[in-house]
Amino acid sequence: MVPAAHLKEYLKYSRHTDPRSFGIHVVPRKSKNISKTCQIHIQIRKFSQTTWIDTSTSARDLWQVVKVQYQSMQLEDLLGHPLNDVEMKFKPKMIFCKGSMEIPLPSPRVSIIGSRNASEKGIKEAKTIAKSLVENNVIIVSGLAKGIDTAGHKTVIKYGGKTIAVIGTPLDRVYPRENASLQDEIMKNHLVVSQYQVGSPITKKNFVLRNKTMALISDATVIVEAGESSGSLHQGWETLRTARPLFICKDVVENELLNWPRHMIKYGAMTFDDPSDILENLSTDIKMIPELL
Repeated sequence: MVPAAHLKEYLKYSRHTDPRSFGIHVVPRKSKNISKTCQIHIQIRKFSQTTWIDTSTSARDLWQVVKVQYQSMQLEDLLGHPLNDVEMKFKPKMIFCKGSMEIPLPSPRVSIIGSRNASEKGIKEAKTIAKSLVENNVIIVSGLAKGIDTAGHKTVIKYGGKTIAVIGTPLDRVYPRENASLQDEIMKNHLVVSQYQVGSPITKKNFVLRNKTMALISDATVIVEAGESSGSLHQGWETLRTARPLFICKDVVENELLNWPRHMIKYGAMTFDDPSDILENLSTDIKMIPELL
C-alpha cells in the first residue's frame, strides 16, 4: 500500500492521471500530539487545504477524495462527447467542478435563466417550469444569480431533482454572498461548475463568458423574464448560434416594450405557454406526465 503522503508519486506512476492537471501538492507534516495521524497539506492551484488523516490511509483512497472535491477537465469530458467547430468558438480552456453528480453529465439538461430583479410573476413562472421539468427527470442548469436563477435552483432541491450551477467566479468564491448556503448545498449534493481557476480575478466579463458556457452545457435554454440589457441574452444568442432549442415565455414575447424576444424568434427561438411545450422539443426518451399535456 502506498501511503497517502506519497499521493503525487502514486498518481505519476500508477497512471491514474497527470497530477499537473490538478495542480496537486501533498506535503506530510508530523503531529506532535497524535501518533497515528499525520497532517496532509493539499494545494489545488492557488487554493490550499490542510487536513488530518490516519497514517494507514492509502494514496488511492486519498486520491478518490481529492478527485471528487476538485475536478478539472475539458468541457468535452464533462459532456461526454466532442464539440463541433461552432461549439468550439467560445469553449473555455478548462472546467473546474465540485459536487456529487456523475460525469459525464446525464441528460437531458435545461437552463432556466432570467432577470436578477425578477417580478413576482417571473419568480412564480420559474418555479412552475422547474417543478414540471424535475417531475420529468430533467436536470436544471442555472447561474446561481439572484432572481430567476435562485428560484430555479431552490425549486429543484425542494422537489428532489438535480441541478447544476454554472458560476462566474472561481469555486472558492460566492456571488451573490446571500447564496453562500445554496452554493454549499449544490456543491454537496449536485454540481457547481466554473471555468475560472481558484485565485482568478472576478470581472464583469466573467459572467458573459459563463453564460455562453452554460449554453454549451445545456441541451436547451428557457428565458423566463429578461430586460433589454439582461445578461441572459448572451446565453440566448449563444444557444441559437449553437443550434440548441431556445424557449421564451409567451408573456415576455408579447411585451411590446421589449425588442429582443421578437428578434430572437426570427432566428429560431420558440415561444412557450406551458412546460409541456419544452418537453416536446427535448429528447424523445423523456416520459411526459399526462396531466402536463
